Amino acid sequence: MSMQLTPGEVRVLGSLIEKDITTPDYYPLSLNALINACNQKNNRDPVTTLDEATVREALHGLQEKRLAGPAGGADSRVTKYEHRLQEVFNFDRRETAVLCVLLLRGPQTPGELRGRTERMHHFDTLDEVHSALQRLMDRDPPLVVLLPRQPGTKESRYAHLLAGEVEAAQITPADSEQTSAPSGEYSRIGRLEGEVAELRREVEELQRQFAEFRKQFE
Repeated sequence: MSMQLTPGEVRVLGSLIEKDITTPDYYPLSLNALINACNQKNNRDPVTTLDEATVREALHGLQEKRLAGPAGGADSRVTKYEHRLQEVFNFDRRETAVLCVLLLRGPQTPGELRGRTERMHHFDTLDEVHSALQRLMDRDPPLVVLLPRQPGTKESRYAHLLAGEVEAAQITPADSEQTSAPSGEYSRIGRLEGEVAELRREVEELQRQFAEFRKQFE
């Protein structure tokens, strides 16, 4: 099984994993919900504008790799999609949360990962984050790699390997500057980002439900 994911497949897979954990009541996702999840402006780096054709193509590629596909037994007239990460890798919750953030936001420091995984799994210490990263690196083949520390930064970053080797050029100067922030600051920012994301998702879902309710009377 080839694990060389395209950028579209990376974003679709990460979005499915995130919504499975953070909004289980609205998971699996319809195609429209998945497109919105891929293109949301918070908790994504880079922000994308994937269209329906691109997301469908990514789903097809993920289905061939057994990493995602249509949800079975979903009680809905609309096809919904789910990831199958657990069936392929048998991750625990810590590994899943860390890999999900790496898929959605690119290379991260352990401090960033601790803050940005808060809604998926609470890590009490940075040592727990390092332990999850080490388990992912110990896989055969490895799923995560420790990147060389960039000049002027205090911490090294980790990146996933599901899309192949990570080139040094993929780490932007803006990314490097962020690594100088304290880990506690990342944790606080990560929680705030998660709360804002949840509020936005709830508003979007209410709008969608209201639109469907109104159609019944048209």
